[in-house]
Amino acid sequence: MEPIYKNNRVTVQKPEAVSHLREGIALLFSRWNGLQMAIQNEWGGHDSLQKSHQLATDVLSWFAQSRGPLYVEDLENLLHENLLLSFNTEIEDGSIEEVAEQLIMMHEEYLHRNHQTKC
Repeated sequence: MEPIYKNNRVTVQKPEAVSHLREGIALLFSRWNGLQMAIQNEWGGHDSLQKSHQLATDVLSWFAQSRGPLYVEDLENLLHENLLLSFNTEIEDGSIEEVAEQLIMMHEEYLHRNHQTKC
């Protein structure tokens, strides 16, 4: 099990909870039109699908490695930079901001559920 830090206390993440968060990220990405266009049109090359899976892994790692407060702007920057570098794509329709906000809310719900299961 992976440790998670909340309010300077270490709690333990249950593997199934991490799996649910991973699935939520994948589901959100599967509904993100800009990312799906980049994959379908192979804007990141023939391995565009693998690059999208790596982006999901990077987001999960970003959440896991964060030791302080999470800022939606930092997540927006991660998404923007990854789309630019991996897919040679700039999305300016506001969806990066929407996806980042949804990811933050998903993570907060995940933390709340993970905390509830230990009480």
